[in-house]
Amino acid sequence: MFRSFLKLSILTIQTAFTYITGAIGDLYDEREAANIAHIVLEYITGMNKLDRLVHKTKLLTPDQNARLKTAIEALLRLEPVQYVTGTSWFYGMELLVNKSVLIPRPETEELVEWIVQELAGKPRPHLLDIGTGSGCIPLALKKSIPAAVVSGIDVSEDALTVARDNATKQRLDVSFWHMDTLNTRQTDTLPMFDVIVSNPPYITQSEKAEMQQQVWGFEPSLALFVPDNDALLFYRYIAQLAQHKLNAGGALYFEINESLGKEVVALLEEQGFTAVVLKQDMFGKDRMVKGTFTK
Repeated sequence: MFRSFLKLSILTIQTAFTYITGAIGDLYDEREAANIAHIVLEYITGMNKLDRLVHKTKLLTPDQNARLKTAIEALLRLEPVQYVTGTSWFYGMELLVNKSVLIPRPETEELVEWIVQELAGKPRPHLLDIGTGSGCIPLALKKSIPAAVVSGIDVSEDALTVARDNATKQRLDVSFWHMDTLNTRQTDTLPMFDVIVSNPPYITQSEKAEMQQQVWGFEPSLALFVPDNDALLFYRYIAQLAQHKLNAGGALYFEINESLGKEVVALLEEQGFTAVVLKQDMFGKDRMVKGTFTK
């Protein structure tokens, strides 16, 4: 079907939708293929779903037709649709994304919501996101808690470029710093915070074989994987950092590998954190941990 599409010179919005879903039908189930087709067509036409329905017989321009061809080719290479369009929705914000950053996930929205709820009534909390990537976590926190002083750090300059562009696009005042979480000389220069949050790399190399190629083939390995023999590497370093950089009564929040919940809880308790809580996500999987630090 995709080859026949290439031979067509005139496409309407409706026929373009049909060709997208047909081209990727062997890769995705019917519902997901339709959802991807809607995302691609909004990206190409600039029209929302209702407008596309009203104007379904509208012809694509030659430029739109060419962009559609490029998009389908990328999808057939298993490239995630968010990288095809360059955007991803998170916490009500349309964020810029590229292959330098992870695609924000709904589970991470739950982590943000947990923090927002627990900070209700705090006058001016200072918040830090470690391994910020696209900046989705600190931007969502700043959006929800305007009085908060929010910062993010990342080892990747390319990721920080995306995060800063997102802050500009969303008109949110968030500071982003280039810093290696595992370099204590660098992290020692950080100020004090009331909350530290991180969604660090937590997938072991041996788990890679179980993942979809859309993830490991395109999303940055630096932000995904840890060694099989040290799956808690980043949790350990960040917990040690938090001991020095959290104000009394401050909280540390993690997104975690669903198979390492008990291990992360034990690590935080060993590091002196109290009232450690393991929380499940919307799918009932162990996904988030919180620990309180009292000096």
